[in-house]
Amino acid sequence: MKNSTKTSSGFLVQLSEYKKLIDEDINQYAKQVRRSTLQQYGSSARLEIDAYLDILGRGGKRIRGALTILGYEMSGGKDMEMIVQAARAVEMIHAYILIIDDIQDRSLMRRGDKTAHIKLADYHLKNELAGSSDHFGISIALDSALSGMHAAQMILANLNVDEELKLKVISIINLTMTVTAHGQTYDIMNEVVADVSQEDLDRVLRWKTAHYTFLNPLHVGMVLAGADCQATDAITDYAINTGIAFQITDDIIGVFGSEQETGKSPMDDIKEGKRTVLAMYALNNSSSADKNFLIQMLGNANLTPAEFQRVKDILVDTGALDNARISANHYISVALESLQKEIQRWTPNGVDFLRDMAEFMLKRTN
Repeated sequence: MKNSTKTSSGFLVQLSEYKKLIDEDINQYAKQVRRSTLQQYGSSARLEIDAYLDILGRGGKRIRGALTILGYEMSGGKDMEMIVQAARAVEMIHAYILIIDDIQDRSLMRRGDKTAHIKLADYHLKNELAGSSDHFGISIALDSALSGMHAAQMILANLNVDEELKLKVISIINLTMTVTAHGQTYDIMNEVVADVSQEDLDRVLRWKTAHYTFLNPLHVGMVLAGADCQATDAITDYAINTGIAFQITDDIIGVFGSEQETGKSPMDDIKEGKRTVLAMYALNNSSSADKNFLIQMLGNANLTPAEFQRVKDILVDTGALDNARISANHYISVALESLQKEIQRWTPNGVDFLRDMAEFMLKRTN
């Protein structure tokens, strides 16, 4: 394994460069959309689109957009203007998903600020509008998400690239969104049924996270560069296994990290009743008293800090935290093995980025 400091530094620098490109492009796009929306559709439509652009503009690491550009470059693509537009579309689809996800999870915060539906509910209250502020907030947030999603589809349809490649990319993205919707459904169902199987948990890890966050953007970038099915198939094992490890580490940080790291309360996953690798292992390996306590706390919207601390203690004492870290290590090892087998297909810079990103995943929880 490489020197950890060098690995982290190189990966983060390149990711930061991708993020800067994407953020600058999104900022210019947002200015144009705000102006044209107000001119063509009026102030109510502007309220809707502002809610969407607010979430889009909060950024994050831009990992999905970055992987879109990386997939393109490592497959020999040279049109940077075009691929940055495609990366914008991928990030726009992500903003759409975040708005929907926040509504379904009843989340109050997203990346250090209020979620779209909460901000819109506040607008309703401030302006003393008729009816329910909560219903108004959710309704307009859903419209804003749909507007953003279809705007992203239009961007993809108008990319300056061969028509056949555009059709392939649009097909890939729509298939991914179907898979993601099924993964999200299992995530919701896992919170409300009595027995959650390992298969049900794996479906969420694969369908909600791995396909959507890693496989889809890499495939989109690669196809836009003209990569064939053999090439896209060759990256699949890496993307799926890295994506699963990403979700496991994200779940760890979600509970054991700080609000500054995640942009939301560390108690949220427990309050929402998320059946994560952490939670399932603890439920299956705790004493009767601790298991009953966990069952009562998972989905408890009134969880107190003292109860949350006991939940964390159980996750540590049962070995759930260690088990999650071991699982993440396993998936990263499989991902790196699969990458090494296909190393001759990609540019050296692309391989280095993917290798360093996978290894960086493990450092997030140490």
